[in-house]
Amino acid sequence: MKREFDIYGLGAALVDTEITLDDADLHRMQVEKGVMTLVDEERQHVLIEHLKEHLVASKRASGGSAANSIIGAGYFGCRNFYSCKVADDDNGRFYLNDIAAAGVMTPAHLAAAEGITGKCLVMITPDAERTMNTYLGISGSLSETEIDFEAIAKAEMVYIEGYLVTSPSGRAAAIKMREQARRVGTRVAISLSDPAMVQFFRDGLLEMIGDGVDLIFCNREEAMQFAGASTIDDACNELQKYAKTFAITCGPDGAVVFDGQKLSQVDAPTVSAIDTNGAGDMFAGAFMYGLTQGLSFEFAGRFAANAAAKVVTQYGPRLRPEQYEELKRGFF
Repeated sequence: MKREFDIYGLGAALVDTEITLDDADLHRMQVEKGVMTLVDEERQHVLIEHLKEHLVASKRASGGSAANSIIGAGYFGCRNFYSCKVADDDNGRFYLNDIAAAGVMTPAHLAAAEGITGKCLVMITPDAERTMNTYLGISGSLSETEIDFEAIAKAEMVYIEGYLVTSPSGRAAAIKMREQARRVGTRVAISLSDPAMVQFFRDGLLEMIGDGVDLIFCNREEAMQFAGASTIDDACNELQKYAKTFAITCGPDGAVVFDGQKLSQVDAPTVSAIDTNGAGDMFAGAFMYGLTQGLSFEFAGRFAANAAAKVVTQYGPRLRPEQYEELKRGFF
């Protein structure tokens, strides 16, 4: 019998601000390009003030990697649940209302706490690369308290954001979620999230993965770095030690997916990218949606590659509501 939820996600709650700039700006501000860097609130304010003329999206957006995937999958048609931690402030109230509007349910037993809701400054360069400076705020103290353990048993799959590895309590919560999912027969998916997470927190990611998960999402750089491999083929062989299945995104080259038996190369449509922010998140959300519809890994990968290709042609990590339906019509 089908369970109540398709996906139960666990991740950071971040309110995004997106800014366009050039490489010279990044160099001048001593910001490392192409990765996520944790900063304190003061540093983030300094950056925003310096770049205020570059603002391209004055509207706030609920973000966080897993949230982007969960919301994307929800707009495609999944029934989803999400655990995060926000403060009792304007951004926190906005965040919860925004994900509720996308049809995502959250634990009923939680109340927003005193503190500051996390914020992410997303910087987009002319080559469409995204660079993120993140102030976690109260999200840095996310713990197993935010998990609804009964909802895990009601979900087909849990999806754990690799960024949680930077927080001791977040990492412990991820491990608890994986262990509980195993006990109740719920599949476990995890993302490696960012090359910096693999570079600096590999041991913590291994703790989160434990004795293995059902599905790993990563990009080519993360896969090779995590596997200590010099080729994508070697990385694919190594990843099979940690996950029954996986999906490796390769930018304009599409993706490589492994269904437990067969490796498949999935091509991506050729597009003119202006903003890669959220591409991997969209791929994961669309891919998980495809799996809930009974698609093969190869077909789900094609659907996800098309969704990711669409999102990079515009600013922001989300599609417009009608675009989700357009993509579905092309595949279902």
